[in-house]
Amino acid sequence: MTLPEKVRIVEVGPRDGLQNEAAILSIDARAQLIRLLAKAGLTRIEAGSFVSSKSVPQMAASGEVLARLASGTGARLSVLAANLVGLEAALAAGAKEIAVFASATETFSRSNLNCSIDESLDRFAHVAGAARRRGVVVRGYVSCVLGCPYEGKVSPARVAEIAGRLREMGCYEISLGDTIGVGTPLVARNLVEVVSRETPIESLAVHFHDTYGQALANIFSCLEAGVSVVDSSVAGLGGCPHAPGAAGNVATEDLVYMLDGMGIETGVDLDALLEAGAFICGELGRKPAGRVAQAFAARRN
Repeated sequence: MTLPEKVRIVEVGPRDGLQNEAAILSIDARAQLIRLLAKAGLTRIEAGSFVSSKSVPQMAASGEVLARLASGTGARLSVLAANLVGLEAALAAGAKEIAVFASATETFSRSNLNCSIDESLDRFAHVAGAARRRGVVVRGYVSCVLGCPYEGKVSPARVAEIAGRLREMGCYEISLGDTIGVGTPLVARNLVEVVSRETPIESLAVHFHDTYGQALANIFSCLEAGVSVVDSSVAGLGGCPHAPGAAGNVATEDLVYMLDGMGIETGVDLDALLEAGAFICGELGRKPAGRVAQAFAARRN
């Protein structure tokens, strides 16, 4: 069995996590969460999203969040930019990395982006090109890679095609997202193996939601396949508005605990991470979804 010596964690809680929570947090609370995550040792953090505030009110004023962090956090911050208008707003706020996102199924694409897959990729090619000309790096996402709430099972070949198109437009890394959390380990590993025939494994990340409790097992199987970049969300924040019942992203605390136990380096301090999770759960008025945070809280009581 071959596993990576080091795993790079991309913390998506401040963006993908919070945008699917019902509460709308203050700018100060969002900025403080990012500071705490960076203090815990997370070096790649999604800080916000430049999309319509009517569609995603939780991400309104992402530019002001970045402004609060202008003095630096030690982490590389990225933001979502869905179109050229969003890109210009992100650039004005000082963003150095943006992300674009495509769907693996037509129905989800039309539900989430109001356009077909091809139309979305054409749009993102313009966004990615404009960003790169301005010296901004671009990350790509493919959602619903293991299942769609509308169309069911998804062809790995279709995912590989979309990932390849994102790479062609200049995305340095493509994150494969099990948006509704239906994947299981061997299916997840097969997906990675198929996609890596078109896109180098070094350019792939995985992004698992934990709806059926399979996220950590899926991540482990993908690590065996050569993946070394994993998305996760502090306290297991998130969900999917287009898939009722879908759980949040795998909890960063659970991921770090597992990797620590296997001797795989992350650079993340679990105690400091638990503090960040406790902070954001206090702001949201909810308990953490991750099992590790729950276990540590029970030990303190």
